[in-house]
Amino acid sequence: MPAGADANAKAAADFAAAVNMTADELEKWLRTAQSRAVGWKGPHGELHESIGHASGRRIVRTLRLPKGELTGDDYTHMRKVVGFVRRHLGQRPDNVVTSRWRYSLMNWGHDPLKDEL
Repeated sequence: MPAGADANAKAAADFAAAVNMTADELEKWLRTAQSRAVGWKGPHGELHESIGHASGRRIVRTLRLPKGELTGDDYTHMRKVVGFVRRHLGQRPDNVVTSRWRYSLMNWGHDPLKDEL
């Protein structure tokens, strides 16, 4: 397997481990007010959609794509998702259930409450 293919396979495996919501679950979540209320919307709040919410839409698309149709940009985004999830899991607050922390992670396809099952 070529080096690039190895790196992409690792990115896909890490992504599959980090994203614990299905495409349908994430798509439903992204339609909620809680989802739209969290995340970074630019230095002055000028963006209509947060970075995480936009990422969530891309994750839904990625989850639904056949593996053979994934592009280099898709694998790059997978790595970004994995990095975000790993960083934010280390910042766990006392109140997880209704926290902005959880809602933000869910925008990136990871529901930390599923980790507790």
